[in-house]
Amino acid sequence: MGKMLGGDEEKDPDAAKKAEERQEALRQEEEERKAKFARMEAERELVRQGIRDKYGIKKKEEREAEAQAALEANSEGSLTRPKKAIPPGCGDEAEDDDDSILDTVIKYLPGPLQDMFRK
Repeated sequence: MGKMLGGDEEKDPDAAKKAEERQEALRQEEEERKAKFARMEAERELVRQGIRDKYGIKKKEEREAEAQAALEANSEGSLTRPKKAIPPGCGDEAEDDDDSILDTVIKYLPGPLQDMFRK
């Protein structure tokens, strides 16, 4: 009846201890789940590696490393550099070409037409 009238509620003295035990159990379950996942992933990787070995397939990282090594080997003895090494903007002379073509056309026109186009 005391609780209904706004009196002091009885507090469980072990509530903090129970909450702490619960948190520890959750942490332990999470660690077990992560360990189980790591074991399963290791087993999967063994199966994948067996398949790669059987069919002569290389991992993506290995293919990329070999491609990079081949690119570097080709560029070591070469006097020209690969196209990727050319900085952007170098060799882009499209605007100059347009002007030179127009100048070339005007040069072959008769004198009065040349004056008209230049104005």
